Amino acid sequence: MSLKLKRDLRNPILLPIREHSWESRFIFNGAVVYDKKEGLFHMLYRAMGVDDISRIGYAVSTDGVHFSRLDKPVFSPASDFEAKGCEDPRLTKIGDNYYMLYTAYSKNGMRVSMASTGNFITWKRYGVILPDQDDKDAALFPEKVNGRYMLYHRIEPNIWVSFSDDLHHWTDHKTIMSPRKDAWDSLKIGIGAPPIKTSHGWLMLYHGVDRNMVYRLGFALFDLDDPTKLIRRSNEPILEPQEDFERFGQVPNVVFSDAMVQYNENYLVYYGGADNCMALATIPIKEVEKEF
Repeated sequence: MSLKLKRDLRNPILLPIREHSWESRFIFNGAVVYDKKEGLFHMLYRAMGVDDISRIGYAVSTDGVHFSRLDKPVFSPASDFEAKGCEDPRLTKIGDNYYMLYTAYSKNGMRVSMASTGNFITWKRYGVILPDQDDKDAALFPEKVNGRYMLYHRIEPNIWVSFSDDLHHWTDHKTIMSPRKDAWDSLKIGIGAPPIKTSHGWLMLYHGVDRNMVYRLGFALFDLDDPTKLIRRSNEPILEPQEDFERFGQVPNVVFSDAMVQYNENYLVYYGGADNCMALATIPIKEVEKEF
């Protein structure tokens, strides 16, 4: 495959604010959704400040590039499982609510947790939903599949799927995708954005890590009727660290995405650069459809 994302020339699009203690050091790994009715892009981003604890901030935009943000976080640790932070949100709209899947980090390790909101300010917390072991990189499907809710998540080094009838109790866990030997995704993989339904199947943006700990992005396509069945995946990365803000930072050589938005004729991919800032890259939808 020859697909490559095109970086926005205005990158990075979101940076830390030194005057805000909770986001003074690092801004990265934002979840983004576009509300067509409002004409607004909503972003929930991971922020770290002087205490090294991850909180989630909110930003809004009319063009998907220039964001205005609140002075205070909209989601902060509130339980023992979140004592060290709330990390890497991913957003899925179901009905009138947005469901945020995020990683709760504490001395107990990493656990997939969930909360929902209608306005990005007030939240209903569901707590840890996958409690048994270290788990992260979770994203919820935008609709039921064969009458059940689905989510992709990562139990290292593989991507897994789980099912639920009520969004609270998750069962039937199994591996659906694994690293490949001697490839750009040879060490571990994880889902990026929530999957997007296309006429050819469910399109997944995912990250892959190699033995040198370089994080890159690729596409994978899953069967439309049975999204546990992998159809194909990127042989080459669609984005890899090249710019200084992607190569140098809190964690060097990282492009890591939690969000892919359909907007006009393009997919907009929002990603964190070196765990330090937010950036944007795009690709025409038609180009992706030709390859997949």
